[in-house]
Parts: sequence; C-alpha cells; structure tokens
Amino acid sequence: MKVVNLSETNSILNQYVSEIRDVDVQKDRMRFRRNVERVGEIMAYEISKTFRYSEKETQTPLGIAKVNTPDNNVVISTILRAGLPYHQGFVRALDNADNAFVSAYRKYKDTLKFDIHIEYIASPRIDGKTLIITDPMLATGGSMELSYEAMMTKGMPAEIHIAAIIASEQAVQHLVENLKHDNITIWCAAIDPEIDEHSYIVPGLGDAGDLAFGDKE
Repeated sequence: MKVVNLSETNSILNQYVSEIRDVDVQKDRMRFRRNVERVGEIMAYEISKTFRYSEKETQTPLGIAKVNTPDNNVVISTILRAGLPYHQGFVRALDNADNAFVSAYRKYKDTLKFDIHIEYIASPRIDGKTLIITDPMLATGGSMELSYEAMMTKGMPAEIHIAAIIASEQAVQHLVENLKHDNITIWCAAIDPEIDEHSYIVPGLGDAGDLAFGDKE
C-alpha cells in the first residue's frame, strides 16, 4: 500500500488546507465549503496522474488533434455528510465518473466511547473499475474501513484510491494494516500526529460536517 502526503510538496493546496483549519476563516461557512471543494479538485487532479492514458483523435474546426486522455472507468464513493463538498470537488474534475454514497456515523455509548455504523449505501457495480473513496477527515480509520467493506459488496475494483484532506497517523496506520487489496493508495493533503480523547484529529480542524452544514443535534 502506498501513502502520499501532498503537504510534503509545496503547492496552492497548502493554502486551502490552511484556510479550512483557520478558526477565523471557518466562520464563513460558504468559504469553508468552497475550500473543501478546491481541495477535492486538486486531489482528483493528482490522482488522475496515475490513470491509464491512450492517444485519441479530436476533430477541430481546422483539423485533427491527437490528445492523450484517460481510459479508467472511475467510481467516486463519498461518506456522508461531511464528504459532500469534497465529493463535489472530485466531480468537477472527474465529471464522467460514476458515483456512490455511503452513510457512516458514530453511535456514542457515552461521551468518549462509540461504535461506527453503516446505514445506507448506493453504488454501481465496481468490478475492474478505479474506485476513489473520499472522506475529508480520517481520525481513527474506522469509518473508512467499514465504508471500504461496504463498497466491496459491489464488486472487486482494479485499484482503490482513498482520498482524505486531513488524516491522523493512527488512521493511516490502521488502514495500512487492515485493508486487504493488492492495489491501494492513500492520498492525504496533510497527516497530523494524533487524536484526542474524543477521537478528533489534533491539530485537525474540528468537525468538518458541522463547519460545512451547521451543528447537528
């Protein structure tokens, strides 16, 4: 399994990640969502560099242009609800992709202990396809692991890309140890060192779903 930490190279991506972390910028909910979309667009671009390409001919008003374009059959799977603006960024870049949606949530036993439940999945068949599973925050890796298992009920993809904005080192290690597929790459815009007693990433950015859509009951 390969892990790509995009914060290790300098690009405008770092600016968008900095802004979604910033407690003052976070007060503008629309700007937060748009920055999350921008990260999704850039992440999709980076992942697209790994696709298979072949030369194709395009008719222009003045002749024939030969262009290398992707051949991958892509499915973008998103974990609700925090993943929605992130998903939109991917769709903007990979507009021919099919889409899948998984609902994963924490069911708390008390203020510190919780189980993760999958409540809903809608997906096409994914056999032989390029599966991209997007989730803005990977804290423990538990939601991603269950979402991965849910998607595997829809077939066996040729390759899997897991795309997060911010992950904890613990979550990355958990996925490396527990996801059993021959061709998986984990993409992160940043990897943070720890999670707190509530399983929030530190320094992280807080609750991405609440920042994008408002507090939940």
